Amino acid sequence: MLMDRLIGTFSKDVAIDLGTANTLVLVKGEGIIINEPSVVAVQADRFSTGKILAVGKEAKDMLGKTPDGIQAIRPMKDGVIADFDMTEKMIRYFIEKAHKRKTLVRPRIMVCVPYGLTGVEKKAVKESAMSAGAREVFLIEEPMAAAIGAGLQIQESKGNLVIDIGGGTTEIGVISLGGLVISKSIKVAGDKLDVAIMDYVRKKFNLLIGERTGEEIKIQIGSASPMEKPLVMQVRGRDQVSGLLNTIELTSEDVREAMKDQLREISNALKSVLESMPPDLAGDIVENGIVLTGGGALIRGLDKYLSDIVRLPVYVGEEPLLCVARGTGKAMEDLDLLNQLAFD
Repeated sequence: MLMDRLIGTFSKDVAIDLGTANTLVLVKGEGIIINEPSVVAVQADRFSTGKILAVGKEAKDMLGKTPDGIQAIRPMKDGVIADFDMTEKMIRYFIEKAHKRKTLVRPRIMVCVPYGLTGVEKKAVKESAMSAGAREVFLIEEPMAAAIGAGLQIQESKGNLVIDIGGGTTEIGVISLGGLVISKSIKVAGDKLDVAIMDYVRKKFNLLIGERTGEEIKIQIGSASPMEKPLVMQVRGRDQVSGLLNTIELTSEDVREAMKDQLREISNALKSVLESMPPDLAGDIVENGIVLTGGGALIRGLDKYLSDIVRLPVYVGEEPLLCVARGTGKAMEDLDLLNQLAFD
């Protein structure tokens, strides 16, 4: 115990929100210092396979634009590790960047993971972090981290409901007395919304666009509820029929239509959690409402869309993109909370 404390004075604990779309790194005492896309660009020719060329934003800028011999890879898919080797290299890069040097004392790391991971998937996350230079690795479930980061009083005997919509998964958790009473994870989130927009544009306008353009459309004009004055955006792509470059005008109503099936899946998951909730907790949720976190919470009118369906107040958490990373960091800093929430 004494040795751990002594080592802790020379090493900075690190909290990682290892997301499908973005990875956030929080260093104890410094706050969130890294917020970059979960993308790795590697050289993939026969002479130097696997050499890292770029990580994060620089690598994301290469998506869909790489020549032969260079690959831009997203090592996380649907909230889990799809490429172990690249995930390890990405975590190592972010840890070294966070420490600004290759430190002699390895840090303790807490990684946030989706609810319901299998034992094999949890082991892969822990081994990735250990291989990347961690002294000790703890895991915390996403709904719990999101609730802590959103400032909910998780230790009280009152129920709180949080929905975290990330890139790969949507996590729904009912929390009371410091534990998850009910939780649900579905693989419908930001990435599936981007693909839905791409498919809609292809089918309705015969225009081929890439992942990055789909995401840009969602961010700039995406809306879950009708808007008084629809937003408009010029979208460029390749015409499916002529093969030539073309520009179309897309409205927020188009995007709402494109995303409707995926948004319905998210609302159905929320309804199933509410239906299986103990009556006493249900009263607390009616009183406290539902908190939205994650990048998906930034979609215009999503709070109203969900509120109209479940007939409960829905609020967007403060800085929803940062809630999970903040909550993971708070759990890392509070030893009692760490012992209660971390799991193998």
